[in-house]
Amino acid sequence: MDMKLYDLNDMVKAGCRDCQGCCDCCCGMGQSIVLDPYDIWQLETNLKETFAGLLKEKLELHVEEGLILPNLKMQGVKERCGFLNEEGRCGIHAFRPGLCRLFPLGRNYEGGKLRYFLLDKACPNGGTKVKVRKWLDVPDDTKYADFLIKWHELRRRLQEEMAEREASEPGIMKEQNMRFLHIFYEEPYGPEDFYGQFAERLKRGI
Repeated sequence: MDMKLYDLNDMVKAGCRDCQGCCDCCCGMGQSIVLDPYDIWQLETNLKETFAGLLKEKLELHVEEGLILPNLKMQGVKERCGFLNEEGRCGIHAFRPGLCRLFPLGRNYEGGKLRYFLLDKACPNGGTKVKVRKWLDVPDDTKYADFLIKWHELRRRLQEEMAEREASEPGIMKEQNMRFLHIFYEEPYGPEDFYGQFAERLKRGI
């Protein structure tokens, strides 16, 4: 792993030469492609589908440090992402989840600031230099970064609180998780102004 940290305007060797027909990073990923509320908003809006509908085939739920979170579901013998087409190309590339968009970069949240690092040798086609901002290709990237920081902090706080309270309040994790899932995932998002909707849901508290 390249431990150098990058900002949005930095150049990084993340370019994958349009994958050259490769889809290795879309297969065998287990439950690691975790989806945040922005990812769900993108999928719901572009596929005209509900969260419950997506869970029927393309997504699944898993527990990560006590918190229930959705992830892309790997399917079939080759454990391929359900959104890959027969040619091994992404069927949702224009609105693919943040972790897919990010690869082969990772996120660093130290000091309350979002920065990026390069996963060494993660992509066999990697190596061409590209600006981080262009690679992520997210509209309103400053708002997106602010959302990611707030989301990361919420997840971290909830995971810590549930771990502490479960011992003295058995069952609290289930109750907290159900509320968390409902507010940030199950309740449908409108097609416009995701960040405003997210801010409103944050105010409800968990």
